Amino acid sequence: MTSCLGDFKKFSSIYIKRMTKKTAIVWFRQDLRLKDNPALIHAVEEGYQIIPLYILDSDNAADWQRGAASKWWLYKSLQALNESLGGNMVFRKGKADDILPEILKESGASAVFWNRCYEPWRIKRDMQIKEWLKEFRITCETFNGSLLWEPWEVHKKDGTPYRVFTPFYKNGCLKRPEPPEPRDAPKDISYAQFSPRYSESDLDLLPDIQWYRKMEQYWSPGEKGAQERLHDFIENGLDGYKEGRDRPDKDNTSRLSPHLHNGEISPRDAWHVARTKGMDNAPVNDVKNFCSELGWREFSYSLLYYNPEMTHAPIQEKFNNFPWDKDSGALERWQKGQTGIPIVDAGMRQLWETGWMHNRVRMIVGSLLVKNLLLHWHEGEEWFWDTLVDADHANNSASWQWIGGCGADAAPYFRIFNPVTQGEKFDPNGDYIRKFVPELKNLPTKNLYAPWDAPPLILKGAGITLGKDYPEPIVDLKKSRERALEAFKSLKQ
Repeated sequence: MTSCLGDFKKFSSIYIKRMTKKTAIVWFRQDLRLKDNPALIHAVEEGYQIIPLYILDSDNAADWQRGAASKWWLYKSLQALNESLGGNMVFRKGKADDILPEILKESGASAVFWNRCYEPWRIKRDMQIKEWLKEFRITCETFNGSLLWEPWEVHKKDGTPYRVFTPFYKNGCLKRPEPPEPRDAPKDISYAQFSPRYSESDLDLLPDIQWYRKMEQYWSPGEKGAQERLHDFIENGLDGYKEGRDRPDKDNTSRLSPHLHNGEISPRDAWHVARTKGMDNAPVNDVKNFCSELGWREFSYSLLYYNPEMTHAPIQEKFNNFPWDKDSGALERWQKGQTGIPIVDAGMRQLWETGWMHNRVRMIVGSLLVKNLLLHWHEGEEWFWDTLVDADHANNSASWQWIGGCGADAAPYFRIFNPVTQGEKFDPNGDYIRKFVPELKNLPTKNLYAPWDAPPLILKGAGITLGKDYPEPIVDLKKSRERALEAFKSLKQ
């Protein structure tokens, strides 16, 4: 940053003379939409000609640069956004603290506007950028375009952050003023002349091998797809959400998570549509439950904001000395959906094929990895980061710490999901398992969840030889549960 800032100082006198037109950079980040985009709306209302800019800043992101599935989504989302902006987006790849001074110098822009992000590396970078913008008298304003409430707005009466979700949501969020109504997209956007603009293809987001073709069948990235997904859910999935959201065989989940993560829709929009139109389509408890899931997203961001180390270190420090195993073979079987435990394999294969996994199943596969196999939660966090289209810094870290029992409001160490009973309860007809583990489709439902216990004649009739057509179970569930309990008890309470 120093070298670029020095270069900016060198040209500052020329730059200041060129600021004759009222031009602003609108720096798009995780807000890839026009509707309810505070930074964009502000720039337009203040009469600026705008340069809509996207920077793929993998250098500053370091270990937290986007995973493969998320890069595919980003590519499609940027395509959609650029089309909405009439092809006027400017694309760059590199360190934002190098690129922004270059764009400012070349364009003569006098202002930069963006919507805030809350990942630790972004906060650090953005604070530095703000400082030198202020030094050179360049207008800089930032806005909340990603959350219902800012992390620093929701806290206990003594000013400390919440560490448990229920009081965070009920006493912190719901007792605050309701989030503002979403604002319509600006109608008349004036674009500044600027070149070269480049395109999303210049960001090198897509791999050479087109493995993402399967995922394209399941998703419509972009603002239009996000709006369609929200309204389809409100009309067809919200009714029965409270109970149905735990059923991977049903379509009662919103599947809004990748749209929310990329900012193709604002949480304010989802919140208010649910509480208005949703009331016409579903019982009030279903609406409340959906809104509380938006609240969980807020809680994850609060945890990350106040515990920036939680991406790599357990919030409960006693877990620093937990005796994790290392077993690359077991990890690979888990990743490929070859554990021999049907509900787990269905989830991992759903993830590989679609870039997404049902939330209930995420808990089941996570519990098996961390508690039955005693593999570090980092292993699961890293795999999800690379394969999920909704891979989110805050949610991914908070959820894996919850599963591992080491987070602020984590599942207790003795809560070890039994994947057999979980499958029986939440996929009672076996539709989910049969969809993603088709080699088991001919098994009677009562034998589907634990094929290793099925009588030999039943397996033969279904055309299954364990160890050949479908794996033997990776671990004895009962013995591994007992081993996990002993390991967790070894921690100093």
